[in-house]
Amino acid sequence: MPRKGPVRKRPISPDPVFNSILAQRFINRLTLDGKKSVAEHIFYSAVEAMEKKSGQPGLEIFERAVRNVMPVIEVRPRRVGGSTYQVPVEVRADRKTSLALRWLVNNSRKRSGRTMRDKLAAELLDASNNTGASIKKKEDGHKMAEANKAFAHYRW
Repeated sequence: MPRKGPVRKRPISPDPVFNSILAQRFINRLTLDGKKSVAEHIFYSAVEAMEKKSGQPGLEIFERAVRNVMPVIEVRPRRVGGSTYQVPVEVRADRKTSLALRWLVNNSRKRSGRTMRDKLAAELLDASNNTGASIKKKEDGHKMAEANKAFAHYRW
């Protein structure tokens, strides 16, 4: 934590194709080794592939997928009297989107498939239909929070 107060959020300009800040944040998360143009190409071609496969607007599918993956509650470790408890807490709005984008990108990379474009399109389609690895990750976190509901009074 810096001494001169909290860190200010840097503004993110919307992406040029869809004029969406969420899409730009996803592209930034997808970028590897500073190759943003490659990440943009992967994202836009994945959106096109989703449109062809489902017949719905690609940006709509993408936003629905991100909304479905966003966690509502998570567990955080809290030390009380020498033992550590997993305390369920609500997730802040900006952290929800960050986690959702991170999970979608990581699970897309882990998928088996030919190209990153295909893997990303498949993961986003699965997430928009409430299936897939990203949704499983969210549900696992919710189950953990539900199991540790007894420690909710340790919330700080």
